[in-house]
Amino acid sequence: MILDKYNRIHNYLRISLTDNCNLRCFYCMPEENYSFMPSAQLMQADEIKQIANAFIGLGTNKIRLTGGEPLVRKDADTIIKSLATFPIKLSLTTNGVRLHEFMDTIREANITSINVSLDTLQADKFQLVTKRNNFKRVWDNIHLLLENNIHVKVNVVVMKGINDGEINEFIAWTKHFPIHIRFIEFMPFTGNRWMDDKVFTWQDILGTIEMKYSWIKLKDEVNDTTKKYIVPGHQGTFAVISTMTSPFCSTCNRMRLTADGRMKNCLFSKGETDLLAAFRRGEDIVPIILGNVQEKAAERGGQFVEDYHQLQAIGIENRSMIAIGG
Repeated sequence: MILDKYNRIHNYLRISLTDNCNLRCFYCMPEENYSFMPSAQLMQADEIKQIANAFIGLGTNKIRLTGGEPLVRKDADTIIKSLATFPIKLSLTTNGVRLHEFMDTIREANITSINVSLDTLQADKFQLVTKRNNFKRVWDNIHLLLENNIHVKVNVVVMKGINDGEINEFIAWTKHFPIHIRFIEFMPFTGNRWMDDKVFTWQDILGTIEMKYSWIKLKDEVNDTTKKYIVPGHQGTFAVISTMTSPFCSTCNRMRLTADGRMKNCLFSKGETDLLAAFRRGEDIVPIILGNVQEKAAERGGQFVEDYHQLQAIGIENRSMIAIGG
């Protein structure tokens, strides 16, 4: 069992396969000409399996593959099938562009739930946000997952003045499809041009929805990052991830491995532990894992002030989102 000093059990590992991506979303990637890590610097497929096995031996029962975009990695198929042999719940977060190429692998790995990032339902705005013309492909692939009875969670980073006017269009999508929309408050990372006046809050989101729909609060699970709701009569549901205004840190069970094998005990942690280097030296990484989690701050990496309006994003010590993994 992996415990931190606040007695939070950590049994959920997020593994970034690459910092590369086939989209160029401004809030995730610092600049268009971002320099990606060389292949030799990344955890190799066999290393991912062995390091994951160490976490599983400590009680980890859920692993999510992230990026960058995990499905652009050439050996993503091999890694997915390898991890699927473990007694865990395996899932992934993707931008959806290449999902149609991996349907056989997804079925073989018995993946039953996938998170797809999609910040707009407008093709022209999709190109503006991502700098790529892939909206129809992502839309079709989401519905391909639904047709294959795979639960789809759509991650929507809500940014004031950019896509906050589409919130009820996403809610309308849940009427006839069993899709789960997750509205995410805009969070600061290195180089993502975060400003407090771009944050559309949990309260703002619910207020916007109330203009058109009534909703019922659903029961949240113990380690949920979301506050879940349903519009009566709709097949799907929606939720809000309120990191900026109402964090869920007190029940956090998450650990992260960056693509270059550095362990982060929080999305916003300053420190990292080079697990891959220790593994390659033949060291026992179990005490290193336990030590990293013991250093976890009580809330949001110990870097955030209570009122996000007072937050100076330039002072946050962290990587860019694409270099951390979602």
